[in-house]
Order: sequence, then structure tokens, then C-alpha cells
Amino acid sequence: MASTADRGRFAEIVVIRHGETCWNASRIVQGHLNSELNEIGRQQAIAVAGRLSKEPKFQAIYSSDLKRAAETANIIAKICNLPEVILDPGLRERHLGDIQGLTLRDAAKLKPEAYKIFLSRKRDGEIPGGGESPDQVNERCVSCLEKIASKHQGERVIVLTHGGVLRELHKHAVSGRSSDGMIHNTAVNVFLISESGNWTIKTWGDISHLHEIGVLNNAFGGDRTSG
Repeated sequence: MASTADRGRFAEIVVIRHGETCWNASRIVQGHLNSELNEIGRQQAIAVAGRLSKEPKFQAIYSSDLKRAAETANIIAKICNLPEVILDPGLRERHLGDIQGLTLRDAAKLKPEAYKIFLSRKRDGEIPGGGESPDQVNERCVSCLEKIASKHQGERVIVLTHGGVLRELHKHAVSGRSSDGMIHNTAVNVFLISESGNWTIKTWGDISHLHEIGVLNNAFGGDRTSG
């Protein structure tokens, strides 16, 4: 893995976090559970779709099969006149085991072991209740994006996913360094992945399309405790 993409052919993959959900706003841990976009989330999806519709042509759109990402992807696909969204479970958020469906405050009281592992920095820490470790998420989502890139060399595609996945993709692209700050809902992040597997980050965390709608800075997800 290198820090710059080859000068030859590469796939340009625009990776976007889903729009805001009611659970984001209520600071509930989502993980693999389904939650719907709220009205702000739908407005965010329309805004990012309008932005993307003005860019050079995209060949395909992929999405996590979780409802919040798929709903965002369908809005984008319609406005950008793209074919049917390709759903891929490899793009799902980290499975957060026993703390899914709880606020962090409740998780600390009701599931202290799972909560402790969730907040730890241990890369191999699997959360009780079927949860994944950060290393497992990294392997899953990096493999998924590289498969997409291999199908679209010389093309541009859109991918809808989640905050935790985006952090792992960033970590892979920059050789293990973590991203600082919040990854906001519908933030635009652009990865270039070459035929030889080299990654470059072209754009990171761009929310210029949200200047009229805004973002919820205290929502759950998008930071180090994504889910």
C-alpha cells in the first residue's frame, strides 16, 4: 500500500455517509440495526445528490444494505439518473453487539462490559453479543471497496456507507493514521484506488453542499465512537 495512486488507471470512488437519522439525533447506537432517515436526513440526501448530479458522469452506485444508507442511496440514484442501487452488506456499519439500540448512557449502566470494549482503543476488541472488532470491520470494508474498484477502473462510482466504515477506509488509505474530527452525515469523501491497489484520498469530509441545511454536531456517530 502506498500513499499516492499510480498515474495510470484508477477507480474514483465517492464515499458518502448516510443522511441523519432519528437515532443519530437521539444519540442511540445503531450498528447493524435499522433506523430511518429523519426529515433533515432526507434534505441532506437531496442536497448531496444535487451536488453530485453536476459532476462528471458516474457509472454505478453501491450502498450498505442497512436502511439509512440504502434510503440515502436511492435518493441520490434518482436525482443523478443512475441505475438501480447495488446493495452490499460488506459496506455495513460495525456490528456493535449488546449496545445496539441503547444510548451510550444506558449502555454504560446495562451492558458495562460491552460498553468498555466499545470505548477502548483495542483493535481486536470484539463486543459481546456478536459485535465486531475494529480490525474485523477494517478487513471487511477495505476488501469490499477494493472489489468495487477492480470492477470500475477508469470510472467514477458512488458508495453509501457509515461513519465507522469511513474511519477504517481512511485508516487504510493513510497507513494506519486515524481521521480527526467528525464525519458528518452526507459528507463527501473521494478515494482513488489504482489497478495495483494503491490508495489516495482526494477529498475528505466535504459538507459544502449542506451550508443551508446544516449538520447536527452533537449527534451520535461520525466520531471515534461511530455506530
